Amino acid sequence: MSLSIRNQLAGTVTAVTPGEVMATVKVRLTGGQEITAAVTLEAVEELGLAEGSAVEALVKSTEVSLATGPVEGLSIRNQIPGTVADVTTGGAMASVKVSVDGGELTAAITKEAVADLKLTPGSSAVALIKSTEISLTTA
Repeated sequence: MSLSIRNQLAGTVTAVTPGEVMATVKVRLTGGQEITAAVTLEAVEELGLAEGSAVEALVKSTEVSLATGPVEGLSIRNQIPGTVADVTTGGAMASVKVSVDGGELTAAITKEAVADLKLTPGSSAVALIKSTEISLTTA
């Protein structure tokens, strides 16, 4: 199956914590980073997610925010450090590719944000992704 979602990172489930309707799923990416996805209990059951399951974490580029360094005092669970690999700007928006250990993430942000953060190839960046914006698929 082909998907339009640019961000597809391989990993392994390290923990599943069920709640009433949703569960948090911790995933260790192939680059070593740990991320958290919030998915429905139904999805956990249908995908057979358990510790050791191989998964792909999927994130739309519009759901990736960027910072120039780690951010404290923030509810966003996933902060993945990397280096800007490429910046493509248009009239209002920009596509920023960030190389991270084990892969690449693309963020769709405003052209203004690129200028304000001084994002250029080679600069440091941290990808910020809410756990509710990460989808999982079995690999």
